[in-house]
Amino acid sequence: MKQKIVSYPIILTEYNDESGHYYVVSSPNLPGLVTDGSNISEALFNAKDAIATLLDSREYPKVQDSRKWNLKKGQQTSWVSVNMTEWHNKYGKTVRRNISIPEALNDWAKRNHINVSKVATDALYEMQQS
Repeated sequence: MKQKIVSYPIILTEYNDESGHYYVVSSPNLPGLVTDGSNISEALFNAKDAIATLLDSREYPKVQDSRKWNLKKGQQTSWVSVNMTEWHNKYGKTVRRNISIPEALNDWAKRNHINVSKVATDALYEMQQS
């Protein structure tokens, strides 16, 4: 079986603030991509799932030249490769669901760079296995 592997450049932004020391992943190439990690390895690992979730059931955007991006202090680029075939075999097709959460909780999740879709998915998998 032929594997569909995609690779995209991302921006790692290092933060050291009241929330602690962590890295946030984003990409002008992939609007809506935001995830994080307590270190670079964790951030890149989380980026794989975030990219796969974002690209699921849509056309893959053309890869941009990250050398043309204007980086700010504390930012660096990296590349993330995702085996979409493997991801689909593990998670199957995703569907978009709207959920309602309290506004204060939503604000907290945004401030703390929490991927609410991933949290909900992980919680549902945990409930399914218990």
